[in-house]
Amino acid sequence: MPARAEVAFICRGKATGRMRNELDVTMVKPFEERFTLASDEGAFHGGDGSAPPPLALFIAGLTGCLMTQIRAFAKRLGVTVTALDVECRVVWDWAKSGRIYETRPKSFDIDVLLDSPDPLENQRALIEAAKKGCFLEQTLGQANTIRHRLKVDSGFIDA
Repeated sequence: MPARAEVAFICRGKATGRMRNELDVTMVKPFEERFTLASDEGAFHGGDGSAPPPLALFIAGLTGCLMTQIRAFAKRLGVTVTALDVECRVVWDWAKSGRIYETRPKSFDIDVLLDSPDPLENQRALIEAAKKGCFLEQTLGQANTIRHRLKVDSGFIDA
């Protein structure tokens, strides 16, 4: 394992149905892996419900990321994990704003049900390490700048 590396993903989405999106996800660094996913919305947004909505993929990613780090770091820290369940709850505020709506995150709560014979201090150290190693949790825990660009005839412009 290197001392430091960049981890980079690209996701290319294509609208294929009323609200369905086909998503081609590629990890490009430090090695290449490719995944095909889909998202859709239910009737509320005019979709067919043919795939999970983006928010379901989001919370699944957050939950799975933490669970992966707990198991990966348990081996490295010598903590025995005999069973692991995680329940993640995310709440957003939704407010009508004219003909559209606006959202903002309200709460993120994660319950870890860890079955381990090891001392509580070792279990807590494992959870702390997993929190620091979870890419999604670390992303949510800080202010981020997200740049949007719009394709026009002459190239891309900031949107």
